[in-house]
Amino acid sequence: MCTGRVDLKHIFYAFFKGIDGVLVVGCRLNECKFATEGNYHALNVGLLAKRIMEHIGMDPRRLRVEFMSSADGPLFARTVKEMVETIRQMGPLEDGNLKGKIEEVLKLIPYIKIAMREKLTVKLKDPSLWEGHFTREEITELFNNVPSYWIDPEECRACMACLRRCPANAIDGGKKLVHIINQEKCIKCGTCMEACRFGAVKKLVGKPVPPPVPEEKRSVKKEAA
Repeated sequence: MCTGRVDLKHIFYAFFKGIDGVLVVGCRLNECKFATEGNYHALNVGLLAKRIMEHIGMDPRRLRVEFMSSADGPLFARTVKEMVETIRQMGPLEDGNLKGKIEEVLKLIPYIKIAMREKLTVKLKDPSLWEGHFTREEITELFNNVPSYWIDPEECRACMACLRRCPANAIDGGKKLVHIINQEKCIKCGTCMEACRFGAVKKLVGKPVPPPVPEEKRSVKKEAA
């Protein structure tokens, strides 16, 4: 497939399933026949993934992104050989604690892509800019400020707009019932807040999420207009 379709989820899901190394190979930069030049997207995804790998304690050499043409057979063979040798030297990815961290990254990918959407669209034509495009400091800040979304029971009108729009089926509710976000299922995408026209959905950063409303108190206090 075109490397323009490469996603953070593809990379980290491979590691989560026990793959020891991931090699992404795309067509040469500035030679893409499509106006979107998806290989620059793949480059950005690779650079971001490497920073995230560093943050969770993974060796970023386990991921490699290269660009070449279909005529570069010897280069492809040499690249694969180098990648295999690198992974052999590092050994298998067997850290049990690391698997839990990778799973957490997978849950946060929608949030990460939204937070980094501007940088993910930049065409880095100057290779000297690659190393500093995503910094360790901003990745640390990104993970330290993961938001939570909570529905204020005093403001919820039980209109079910957020429930219908949630891509993760993380919202429980019904007619005349205060809606509740399941924090374990929530992928931090913010769709619920965008969908709510009453301002009932709140974005919380650095604050604990209030406990859910007891079943006997879930009747809405305000009707939807």
